[in-house]
Amino acid sequence: MWKEITEREAGRIGPYSFANRITSSRISSLQLSNYKEIVSPHRGSINSLQVDLTEGRYLLSGATDASAAVYDIQRPSIYDGTGLVAKHKHIFVIDKQHEHGHKYAISTAIWYPVDTGLFMTGSYDGYINVWDTNSTQVVVNFKLPGKVYRAAMSAMATSHMLIAAGTEDVQVRLCDIASGAFTHTLSGHRDGVMAVEWSTSNEWILITGGCDGAIRFWDIRRAGCFHVLNQSHTQLGRRQPLLEGSSINKVLTSKSSSEGSSIRPRGLQKRTVAYTKQSSIRNQGQGKGSVKQRLHPGMLSSQDRATAHYGAVTGLKVTEDGMYLLSAGSDSRLRLWDIESGCNTLVNYETVRLQTSKAIQLAVTQDSSLVFVPCMTAVKAFDVWSGKTSLTFRGHYEYVNSCWFNSRDQASC
Repeated sequence: MWKEITEREAGRIGPYSFANRITSSRISSLQLSNYKEIVSPHRGSINSLQVDLTEGRYLLSGATDASAAVYDIQRPSIYDGTGLVAKHKHIFVIDKQHEHGHKYAISTAIWYPVDTGLFMTGSYDGYINVWDTNSTQVVVNFKLPGKVYRAAMSAMATSHMLIAAGTEDVQVRLCDIASGAFTHTLSGHRDGVMAVEWSTSNEWILITGGCDGAIRFWDIRRAGCFHVLNQSHTQLGRRQPLLEGSSINKVLTSKSSSEGSSIRPRGLQKRTVAYTKQSSIRNQGQGKGSVKQRLHPGMLSSQDRATAHYGAVTGLKVTEDGMYLLSAGSDSRLRLWDIESGCNTLVNYETVRLQTSKAIQLAVTQDSSLVFVPCMTAVKAFDVWSGKTSLTFRGHYEYVNSCWFNSRDQASC
């Protein structure tokens, strides 16, 4: 750190580079804290963790004993006898004894993105409850057809208050907090949906991962999914930066105008060919005299059999810049996808052992350099671009289901 401070004082590095170096240095030195302890009231495994996005102060957890708890992770409740270890007890806990508590395991517990006055819980009892934090009472609830595997809200949404819910049913449902009703039913998956994730660059884009191995992209303003990821569509590493790509396009444009021929970038040619193939497949079986009918987009998506994993998709996480998607599957594979091209980047992540029977929660650093993955009884931090293991956190005695990276404190829960 002192080297960076000296270079900053000398003016050899700018303020942003200095901040990035300090952040990277702190992340690379992460280890199990000997001075902070979260006293858990849960009597079962924890399925969901989230630190609020407004203050970065309150931790929300949901567990298999149907309880949810909130902790203040900045202000300790008590200190141990030596005065060195700060213990953070729960501010409140909601369990089965509560009049509106869940009956079965809580699979998801998330904060309302812009205010700590509300939080949501989803459970295997088929309910999503929206809670008032101050009164610990249910404001509105939604009854879904089956177990709730995962629920999510968009952190950047300004035009809607929708909760996306993935259940053991094949349809993804969007619940509107404002009206207390379901606004959308998204059809396309052929089995239950274990992972849902909103885009970090567009409030209307939703990404879902199902037990059928498919990852689907939805624009909730339109009917049907508009893209399905295919693990066989690949590209090596990152795509070219925007500035470099634009300069190439300018060169190609100048060449085409000077030579009088229409030269297209290779990427555009591939997309055109792929579209032509798809359209020819869709039009097969139609005779000359038959009337061509325009199929519903939802029907088109249901006919697409592309898969992203050889098994259920158990976790999804979009990078902070919204350009890449990380997915985990019951095939114990972690994959990195280029969202714009929809290609598998073929990053080979080192030995990963993932749970196969339930959804897991991934976490990514703010600069998208590391991804934290629950791997059985440990949490591993992989370099997003090389796939190499950067850090391994051990300390749990049972399987780890979830993790969360707090960018304000550069701390992982």
